[in-house]
Amino acid sequence: MTAINHTTDSALDRSVGRWATWIRWSAAIVFVVFGAGKFVNHASELASFHQYALPLAGAFVYAIGGLEIAGGLLLLTGRWVRLASLALAIDMVGAIVVSGVGRGEYISLTLAPVLLVAMIFLVGVGAGPRSSARGRAAKPRSISGSDPV
Repeated sequence: MTAINHTTDSALDRSVGRWATWIRWSAAIVFVVFGAGKFVNHASELASFHQYALPLAGAFVYAIGGLEIAGGLLLLTGRWVRLASLALAIDMVGAIVVSGVGRGEYISLTLAPVLLVAMIFLVGVGAGPRSSARGRAAKPRSISGSDPV
């Protein structure tokens, strides 16, 4: 029975890890594209942020754009995934509340909630198996404390 549970747990871990990798990469692309848009289409984004009645709207556009690009790149590389996911989840809560609920913007009522759920998932499970951060784990040691052969 223990062998069956161990096999099932291992298969579940692999499945969750594959989902984490897929979600991480997909979300990374979305965040980098939308973050870059805040710089490339700055005037349009600035006009939107003025409608949200945010103080220092120009600074907010750059800050959110920088957060989304940096967070997306961290997701893409698999480094600091939980921290990046937490920051991006907060970003999505802001988008949902300010532009979704506050202004009725479709993308903030559809894509932002999906990204919020994805970021919460990644905060919980981490990077997944295809992460550059995984190679930095400590080497396994034998019970005697010497390096394995």
